[in-house]
Amino acid sequence: MATASKSSTSSNGKRKTTQQKHARAKPKSKQRSSGSNTGRWSHHVMETSDAMDIEHEIFKEGSAQEIADSLKKSSTRSSRRKGTPFQSAMSMLNFYINRAGRNLPKSRRTILDSAKKRLREAFGRKP
Repeated sequence: MATASKSSTSSNGKRKTTQQKHARAKPKSKQRSSGSNTGRWSHHVMETSDAMDIEHEIFKEGSAQEIADSLKKSSTRSSRRKGTPFQSAMSMLNFYINRAGRNLPKSRRTILDSAKKRLREAFGRKP
C-alpha cells in the first residue's frame, strides 16, 4: 500500500514541503496617498483634515478639562462639520485615542478618558 507523501512537486520540478505549500505570501504594503514614505496616514489626517480646527497638540499636553473645553469650543464654532457639535468633538477625541493605540501611555489614556466624560457633561449628555 502506498503512503501519502508530505511533499509535492511544483511546476518547476522542485519539491515543496508541507510548510512551504501552506505558507501565505506576505501582503504588499499599501501606497500612501500623501506621497511620503514616512509617517502615518492618521498624522496626515490630523494635520490637513477639513473637519475642525483644534488647538495644536491639545491632546498631548492639556488636562482633561482643557481638552473638553477646547473640543467644545472648536466644534461649536466650526461650520465644516457634518454632524452635531457633540458628535464632531467626540469623534475627534476617539480618533486620536484609537490612532495612538498601544503607544499611548496609561496615564495619558486616563486623562483622555476623563476628557470624554467631561465632554459629555459640557454638552449636557448623560454619562
